[in-house]
Amino acid sequence: MSEKTHVNHEFGPFCDEESEILVLGSFPSVLSRKQGFYYGNPRNRFWMILQEVFGEPVPNDVEGRKNFCKRHHIALYDAIEECDIVGSKDDSIENIVPADVQSIVLGSKIKRIVLNGNAAKHYFLTFQPNFDHVELFFMPSTSPANAAWSLPRLVEIWKSALNNS
Repeated sequence: MSEKTHVNHEFGPFCDEESEILVLGSFPSVLSRKQGFYYGNPRNRFWMILQEVFGEPVPNDVEGRKNFCKRHHIALYDAIEECDIVGSKDDSIENIVPADVQSIVLGSKIKRIVLNGNAAKHYFLTFQPNFDHVELFFMPSTSPANAAWSLPRLVEIWKSALNNS
């Protein structure tokens, strides 16, 4: 077992003035921190889900992924800004400094917050204020550790949160 280390988020929220949907994870994985952007583990199904939901390929490079998110008005961030963690294990997280989600949402066009997995849900509900004007969606995790959910099942449920209907 690896040692627990104190880690800062290392890269901030990804959003712009046109963002309408904020997807929140718990805390970036080791591979995401190394890459400097969200969902950097190639086994994480987040980008595959977006590709299926929006019917267009998602580039593998960070700039391409940022442009994809901008086109679809998606902002990305995490519920935790810094914490003690072992590797990428959500269940090892302690000594949390929550992310300032409120400063992103207030005054923005964000109308939905999509929580990616139970850890994101738990930390968001524990540390964030109530956003009356924002719809919350609690989604199953896209992490490869969530083997109980197949990609087709994830795509089907994530469609409800990501499609503007």
